[in-house]
Amino acid sequence: MKVVEKQEATRTLAEYASEIRSGTVVITDHGQPVAALVAIENADLETVSLSTNPQFLNLIERSRSRVSDEGGVSSAEMRGRFE
Repeated sequence: MKVVEKQEATRTLAEYASEIRSGTVVITDHGQPVAALVAIENADLETVSLSTNPQFLNLIERSRSRVSDEGGVSSAEMRGRFE
């Protein structure tokens, strides 16, 4: 992992991105992390977009809570409904 203070981050984004092969690049502001460049493996743009979308994450959390509170339908039961 490489840590770069924001005021010292004067190289291009492309240059920093080329360094992520050897680990995450973290940008800090007065020592506090504010951004990170990380390698993305086995994901497409849609997956990355959804995994950082607060509204989508909230929807998933509400769904998980509802299943936890009310129960849900197992995969086997769902497959049976469509046979």
